[in-house]
Amino acid sequence: MTTLTTEQQESLITAARRASQNAYAPYSHFRVGAAILLDNGQVFAGCNVENVSYGLTNCAERSAIFAAVAAVGAAMKIRAVAVVNDRNVACSPCGACRQVIAEFGPQADIFYLGPNGMQRSTVRELLPDCFTSDSLG
Repeated sequence: MTTLTTEQQESLITAARRASQNAYAPYSHFRVGAAILLDNGQVFAGCNVENVSYGLTNCAERSAIFAAVAAVGAAMKIRAVAVVNDRNVACSPCGACRQVIAEFGPQADIFYLGPNGMQRSTVRELLPDCFTSDSLG
């Protein structure tokens, strides 16, 4: 796992909480925010954006990652991810978000609300045997 200082971790969680306030969740009423820390020290945040056609909804984690790619480029590397929600209930990244995190941060730490408060895992712990570019041969 990558070592983050307590200050870096708290700053990332704070950025995720701020982003959750902008969530568009008129259907689930479940507001999620995420923030990612890149290897270069930049932080990008995102929130969930729902759509009446639920399959078109985008999670907070992917919103943050896509914003980083748009701003920095595809060579960016994720060092850490923080995910929070407005209900303070256990909520780790979904499978699709785990796969996208693995694409840009295969060694990333992920901080999220677990059953006993903030939890820290790696993407490999959350998504073992994930599909990678190495899988393509």
